[in-house]
Amino acid sequence: MTAIAFTAMAILSCSEDTNNIGTSLTQTTDELKISTGIYQATSNSILADSVYARNFDCYFGMVKDPETDTYVRNEFMTQFNVIEGMAMPDEEQIISLIDGEVVADSCEIWFYFDKANCYGDSLTPMKIRLMELERPMDSEAIYYSNYDPEHEGYIRSEGIKKDLVFTLANLTYPDSLRRTSNYGDIGRVTLNGSYKDKNGKEYSNYGSYILRNYYDHQEYFKNSYSFVHNLCPGFYFKHLDGLGVMAKMARIELRIYFRYKPYSDENKTLYTVLTLASTPEVLQTVKVTNEKAGLERLVKDENCTYLKSPSGIFTEVTLPVDEIMEDHNVDYLLSVNMSFQRLNSLDPNNKYNFPAPSTILLLPKDSLTYFFEHEKSYDYKRSYVATLSKNNYTFTNLGDLISSMYYDKELGEIYDPEWKKKHPDWNKVVLVPIVTPTFTTSTVNNTSVTSTSTPISHQIGLTSTQLVGGKNSPIEIKVIYAEFF
Repeated sequence: MTAIAFTAMAILSCSEDTNNIGTSLTQTTDELKISTGIYQATSNSILADSVYARNFDCYFGMVKDPETDTYVRNEFMTQFNVIEGMAMPDEEQIISLIDGEVVADSCEIWFYFDKANCYGDSLTPMKIRLMELERPMDSEAIYYSNYDPEHEGYIRSEGIKKDLVFTLANLTYPDSLRRTSNYGDIGRVTLNGSYKDKNGKEYSNYGSYILRNYYDHQEYFKNSYSFVHNLCPGFYFKHLDGLGVMAKMARIELRIYFRYKPYSDENKTLYTVLTLASTPEVLQTVKVTNEKAGLERLVKDENCTYLKSPSGIFTEVTLPVDEIMEDHNVDYLLSVNMSFQRLNSLDPNNKYNFPAPSTILLLPKDSLTYFFEHEKSYDYKRSYVATLSKNNYTFTNLGDLISSMYYDKELGEIYDPEWKKKHPDWNKVVLVPIVTPTFTTSTVNNTSVTSTSTPISHQIGLTSTQLVGGKNSPIEIKVIYAEFF
């Protein structure tokens, strides 16, 4: 059927005459009748309010949206991963000691910037506050982008609170240090002051707290869950000051420096670092503050629709399902295509315009919450992905979606004549800016195995675009039907 569909579309693109298509594609004993139709969908903007916030991309900063003249601020919480079976030198090898106890020579949190996806002037100062959590956020709980760990009492009152002023370029660092980063520019928060744990025990610094517990309680390092729940619940990155920069974090590391002597040469001193990183195996959440007044003004615009992130505006589309299926409920939907044209900015030369989202997701409106909370993937049956190409987002082969919506409605009305009234979104879909999955490749028994390392997530970076649509601009849906006879 796929081959037939492609052939049919190729023929239709060359000629409007469909009289002989069926006999040219199949044997006369199994003829295929081809017909076409063009229908109209309606669209409008809807406010996103908040989005599922377990995210694998973290952005930090505050900017002014040139479209709304309002402010957007991103903050985040992160935990650190412990690799199962991690090995450290034996305690008697350690020579970083105070009063005979193991200590860290130094401790820092490094955060690396993904320069290609940062917004604003790299020399603009930002002020950040790093705050230690009192307890870990629940990995089984559902967090949205309006969730505030500080307001909810997650911040440890006697814990670490460290401020840092920095720029993305960080020209104060020597080139030799900046070249050690595979990600580009870096920021560093030092944690070298004295530290007191929840039991009142004092350590020379936070790194000494981690090292001392490694040798006293190695069970805390059995896996990430044990580490987070017994030792290091995580940190919250709060924006304090600085306007005009939104930085994407490529990686965040807790670094603990110490010295030890190898068994092979006890006269030799090795300087090393224990690095614990934020990875997809541990929890990261984002907090987005997006002033709603400016977004609501755009939602009311009936001359177009909008896509805007983070946690901004989605486009809702009402599909003419009944019209498409009328007199065709026994036909096969060979092709159902719909394209959304992007409108250019009214001020294309404004260098502060947010970029258009590169990838968007189309899925039923009533499935939106479930899809992201359960970290589903698009299947091209009820959820579809399109990338921006030639100023359009084009969705093809929506036939399965149209059919399933129609038959869900038909079945529902058999048991309940009021079904459509009770399910007002039955024929509605939404367009959502997203980040597509990332993949890792490993070798198992000399065979390359590719696996998904992160699921689809809401776009938390700055994106915005207008689409042709709204009250007076319907969207065309082009359908090709097939009927065997």
